[in-house]
Amino acid sequence: MANVDRPSGYTPVKYLNGSTWSGQANVYSIAASYGTALAIGDPVISSGTADANGVPGIAIGAEPGALRGVIVGLGKTAGGIAPEAGIFNTSNLDSIIRPASDPAIWYALVVDDPNVIFEVQEESNGTALAAADVGLNQIGATGTDNGYVSGWQLSSATGATPNTTATLQLRLLGLSRKPDNAFGAYAKWLVQINVHELGHGTGAAGV
Repeated sequence: MANVDRPSGYTPVKYLNGSTWSGQANVYSIAASYGTALAIGDPVISSGTADANGVPGIAIGAEPGALRGVIVGLGKTAGGIAPEAGIFNTSNLDSIIRPASDPAIWYALVVDDPNVIFEVQEESNGTALAAADVGLNQIGATGTDNGYVSGWQLSSATGATPNTTATLQLRLLGLSRKPDNAFGAYAKWLVQINVHELGHGTGAAGV
């Protein structure tokens, strides 16, 4: 059976020690002047600034460079309430996409632990990744959100051939073990952030 084409960015699933992801994340801010849409599942980097309360800022995390983590929650807060009190979109509770243009500061919950393993869908771009690619490093492929979640995917071998280069952002750990998942287009992979702002920021060579 063919793999289902259903990209959703990066989804945290477990830690390197094998334990299930606990749901923990940290709060970050998105400046009102930031001109790029953000969605749950998008990889992000530090923006180098913060809001008036000192909540550190983030921006989209395209290659190359170290990543801060992955967004798992988005919204705004009302009346100056600290973001830890609740993150939600006060103007539209049905909206979970931070638009490319918004006069308000948004906040995001970001999984920024370098020991978290994520699931991500491989794109369909020529030659698919194979068993021999496990352990190598790879880059992510940008994608447009579907109005609900991220459209980011994992580059296939044709889009960018995986190799041992230490500066590539992702480490291929293997396929997500599901009965409806196999090597080929749209396969769901388990990856670790290889170049992480809070971990080995320079990355480690693939094997």
